[in-house]
Amino acid sequence: MWRKAMVCVVLVSFSILAGAKDKKKQPLPNSVLNAQTVLVVIYPDAGEPLTDLGSNKTARDNVERALMKWGRFRLAMEPQTADLVVAVRKGHAGGPTIVNSPTDERPVILQPGAGDTRVGGQRGQPPDLNNPFPGDMNRGPRVTNEIGSSDDEFGVYMGGVEYPLDGAPIWRYTGRNALGGQVPAVEQFHKAIEESEKVRQEREKKK
Repeated sequence: MWRKAMVCVVLVSFSILAGAKDKKKQPLPNSVLNAQTVLVVIYPDAGEPLTDLGSNKTARDNVERALMKWGRFRLAMEPQTADLVVAVRKGHAGGPTIVNSPTDERPVILQPGAGDTRVGGQRGQPPDLNNPFPGDMNRGPRVTNEIGSSDDEFGVYMGGVEYPLDGAPIWRYTGRNALGGQVPAVEQFHKAIEESEKVRQEREKKK
């Protein structure tokens, strides 16, 4: 009798594990899979080494070009009109850095076209991406002594809101030179979307 009970427990355990294994979790929500527009920005607190000014701007341009090559999204100019907001930060070992560097400002935005044509101007002060602290109106360049990570950072946030970077990232990738070369961060985001779409299609077929 005791042996029969143990056999039943084992069989039930296997069935539960099998059911859990068959039920795949969709890595990215439908809001990301249905997104059509994306705004690429630099994290507001991202510093740049005084010896490599413009590193964050280069990283942002690399990401935009990789997204254009992918062809899934259109580039937006405002967080309120973007389905997704991608924030980037170039890694550096630390030392004297500058925050809010004028080299990060962008008068125009990339759009698909021959030779990566730049079209669409951005005039005036760009909107805040996160809710500033009361009384903190200093958005000008300033030099700090920052201890940062050597890894590049790529974060995906929901757009269409006033302060998109106040929320937690939906998807995040960090790594050495993740925003350079072939832009591994965009490649990994591409893979995450493909995996999520496969799971969604499997669920729809079962329905």
